[in-house]
Amino acid sequence: MQNESNIRWPALCLVLSMVFFLGCSSAPPKDAFQLPPTSLEDRQMQSRRFDTLDHTGVLAASASVLQDLGYALDVSNTELGVLTASKDLDAENAGQIAGMVVLAVLTGVSSSWDDDQKVRVCLVINESLEEKGSSVVRITISRTIWNTAGQVTRAETIKEPVLYQAFFEKLSKATFLEAHEI
Repeated sequence: MQNESNIRWPALCLVLSMVFFLGCSSAPPKDAFQLPPTSLEDRQMQSRRFDTLDHTGVLAASASVLQDLGYALDVSNTELGVLTASKDLDAENAGQIAGMVVLAVLTGVSSSWDDDQKVRVCLVINESLEEKGSSVVRITISRTIWNTAGQVTRAETIKEPVLYQAFFEKLSKATFLEAHEI
């Protein structure tokens, strides 16, 4: 009889703890699925329409542009119209390093500073819903920054219109060259 009760207590504790933890789960915040006010502006900055349905040609031109910009292709799927690329960059900032050195001298505590970053580009091409015979290319550029201790200090989407404009200008030239086999 003692063995039976010894088996029941752990099982009962397990069931009670599961009920407790499931009872503590909360619903997502009410605004979890609301778009930020800048969503439309971001989408317009990140998207361009091209007068072609040749997704393979646009993806090939995009891959060429990204490689010319120093990115390594990570994933390319012509069937889905998806392309991702990335490149590693230095994230050191002289001002940040100087501040950390001064802080270390004053407090005697050593700190870390931003060291490396990975910039990622994700490109998706779809048929335009507004104009027949054309496609919409959308890219998002993001970066992750690690400090000297190997910890992620920042992960963010880059929202600099100049970068997107420069990419799309180069892509327009590349698609023209691809289309005319130049």
